[in-house]
Amino acid sequence: MAVPACAARALGPPLQPERGAPARTTCPRRHSRAQAELAGSLSGSVAAAARADPPRGVSHRFNSQPLLDEPLKASFSLAGAVRAPLFTLLPRGRRRRMHDFRRRWDLGSLCRALLTRGLAALGHSLKHVLSAIFSKIFGPLASVGNMDEKSNKLLLALVMFFLFAVIVLQYVCPGTECQLLRLQAFSSPVPDPYRSEDESSARFVPRYNFSRGDLLRKVDFDIKGDDLIVFLHIQKTGGTTFGRHLVRNIQLEQPCECRVGQKKCTCHRPGKRETWLFSRFSTGWSCGLHADWTELTSCVPAVVDGKRDARLRPSRNFHYITILRDPVSRYLSEWRHVQRGATWKASLHVCDGRPPTSEELPSCYTGDDWSGCPLKEFMDCPYNLANNRQVRMLSDLTLVGCYNLSVMPEKQRNKVLLESAKSNLKHMAFFGLTEFQRKTQYLFEKTFNMNFISPFTQYNTTRASSVEINGEIQKRIEGLNFLDMELYNYAKDLFLQRYQFMRQKEHQEARKKRQEQRKFLKGRFLQTHFQSQGQGQSQTPSQNQSQNPNLNANHNVTHNLIQNLTQSSSQKENRVNPKQSPGQQQSDSPTNGTHDYIGSVEKWR
Repeated sequence: MAVPACAARALGPPLQPERGAPARTTCPRRHSRAQAELAGSLSGSVAAAARADPPRGVSHRFNSQPLLDEPLKASFSLAGAVRAPLFTLLPRGRRRRMHDFRRRWDLGSLCRALLTRGLAALGHSLKHVLSAIFSKIFGPLASVGNMDEKSNKLLLALVMFFLFAVIVLQYVCPGTECQLLRLQAFSSPVPDPYRSEDESSARFVPRYNFSRGDLLRKVDFDIKGDDLIVFLHIQKTGGTTFGRHLVRNIQLEQPCECRVGQKKCTCHRPGKRETWLFSRFSTGWSCGLHADWTELTSCVPAVVDGKRDARLRPSRNFHYITILRDPVSRYLSEWRHVQRGATWKASLHVCDGRPPTSEELPSCYTGDDWSGCPLKEFMDCPYNLANNRQVRMLSDLTLVGCYNLSVMPEKQRNKVLLESAKSNLKHMAFFGLTEFQRKTQYLFEKTFNMNFISPFTQYNTTRASSVEINGEIQKRIEGLNFLDMELYNYAKDLFLQRYQFMRQKEHQEARKKRQEQRKFLKGRFLQTHFQSQGQGQSQTPSQNQSQNPNLNANHNVTHNLIQNLTQSSSQKENRVNPKQSPGQQQSDSPTNGTHDYIGSVEKWR
């Protein structure tokens, strides 16, 4: 049966076999007759649709034949010849939407094909480049076997090894810290983290003379016993950060339990339901908000052992610690904090068993708080507790009549407060400085034999540093805090001398340990060497006497050599301090280190 021309045009050209495909040996498609009949039955409707006037809203000059032909061609490429007449029966809007969809699909497939071919070409060119590089490197191996296959296998092995190494590195160290550490290790040697945190020289000129007992601070803190660490938290000295380090960043057999959403942590001793730390983040403000030295020394024993009978109370050691800060920076930081609405009204200021009266401690403001106050108004208040706060909180206020200013003259009162604060600070178990975070961490670890998990961070940009003041205002702040300025200079000198003393002591102990190991290895080597010689010369006594009559003399020489090596270290120690007699020489290395340090202090001065 002949196929009409309209159907033949609708069906399009016959499908040709692909190039390289085997020739078709079967019959044509079985449903070709159904396709021809369907196309013939619908040819009239297609022609009528083509000759009809354009739809409403379309110009008469609009040629609808390409619009009909284009969907037909697209339909041939997607769904075959059967759907072509059916596509013409759809509404024009739907035909356009289907046409746009198919066109976008064709564009996406084209982009994917281009991307695939581009990547393939890039990989091919990269393969040639790497092959050329490997051919230059492994040129002598080109004559052995097939170079292309060997280079390809070698290249594949290297690439797989590199990928495996990258995966292992990301699994072991997913962050960027390890990568930065490796880069620093390859670029330059690791600097001393304790050298100069405040951009000043590591060695300073001491102003005060301290004894060995003042410099060597090593507390025998037994966390499993009854000892207690008491943290005296002075406002705006970085005590909040240090307090968090104590409960979250310290290595313990039984770490503190800190729950999300709670400010306090549970810091129990191993095997006991009793705390070893008295601070804001462990016991809270049990003795009042920011309790000072006078309050803590009278309150802590009563709070800890108040529920026990006096005969059953253990003999505890209370180790007081605190943090100090530069007075000008601390004063400005407190002013900014008061500006934001801080009042510290909950502070008790208990002294000699009673809080101060309103006449003894007047308020600087009349409202609920002092928020928004300017710096000039903050400095003009004569009752402002921010003035010399560090000296007042570290001294024993009972020596000057607490807050009653009429007990003694102001000059004498200031002198007593300053001497009391210096004495209490010097006899504390530990104190740190906000400006030296890493040194503070080092001294705390050496004092209590407790290590932190991660190192402290030095923040040089704070709220106080953002306040711009001129020289006149700075001098006035220093004048208002003249006692704090003198105490801070004293504390800084003592702090840095303790640090240098501990570092020198650590270096001397490490040097002594190396000398002992070296002496032991020398003696061991000589002993094994002469034992092997003695075994090689193991003969009869008569033969030894006939062949080597000086054998006893050699043994005596060996014995004398070993004695000289063992006595070399004692001779070196005698050279260090030649002025002392042998009977006056001390065997304790820390004592010698102390004399060396005190002598160096005298030289620096």
